[in-house]
Amino acid sequence: MKKVIVINGHPSKDSFCTALANSYASGLEEKGVNFNLVHLSELDFNPILENGYQKRTELEPDLLATWDKIKEADHMVFVYPNWWGTYPALLKGFIDRIFLPGFAFEQYENSIKWAKLLKGKTAHIIVTMDSPGFVYKLFLKSPGHNSIKRCVLDFCGVNTVKTTNFRIVKTSTPEKRKKWLSKAFILGKKIA
Repeated sequence: MKKVIVINGHPSKDSFCTALANSYASGLEEKGVNFNLVHLSELDFNPILENGYQKRTELEPDLLATWDKIKEADHMVFVYPNWWGTYPALLKGFIDRIFLPGFAFEQYENSIKWAKLLKGKTAHIIVTMDSPGFVYKLFLKSPGHNSIKRCVLDFCGVNTVKTTNFRIVKTSTPEKRKKWLSKAFILGKKIA
């Protein structure tokens, strides 16, 4: 059975993304899956990679603990809102700070090639958005999905096996949101 980490990248504890992440985790729990649920809004860390890659910024205890959970996981679930085409600064900062050389990938010396240190892991991306699907995909070319799937996860060896979009959130009814929460719960149950 898989070990799973669910990472909620919304900065608000009262967000619909938080509800989706909790619902997904409830599905995992009901199925008996070994999982960790991480709400980035509850972690204490500086999201700015202050020295770039020239000098390693020490990881805060919350980031070290989360990194251990990522290393143990076979499957990662990222839940976040689509803001300005991609994802919130908190999630971007988390990625900047934790998906580091020596952790998630390793550049070969004097080469443009790299080792994908997270090879063998899979991921599921769950995104809330207000953009209509055809606008996001055809006109905008899915920038957030491409960024996290290709530029982060694939770069580190993670295979994104599923992307789930919940749209359009701002005009959704309570009944629609209830259906979406139920879908997140079922997605969690299907993981095993």
